Amino acid sequence: MMRYDSMACSVYLYLGVINLISFILYGVDKRRAIKHKWRIPEATLLLFAFFGGAAGALLGMLVFHHKTSKRKFRILVPIALVLWISGIFWTIFYLRW
Repeated sequence: MMRYDSMACSVYLYLGVINLISFILYGVDKRRAIKHKWRIPEATLLLFAFFGGAAGALLGMLVFHHKTSKRKFRILVPIALVLWISGIFWTIFYLRW
């Protein structure tokens, strides 16, 4: 059975990695958009946000000025971030991680 400390560490590591990947995906997609090349599907970018990469997605939107004019990204990425932050706080305070 996994101890709480190692489980929490695994969750935080996962969130760090998926946020980094999400940030990089937004940068890559912006570069491909500028060069008129094959793009990363919008569904993929949003899925990474909802699977834990919301902070990286939002940061990528702001740093690369990418998808900021798309209404669904302006709404869904912050919603994903609020859900993840809420989940983390719930986990910390109610499960005592």
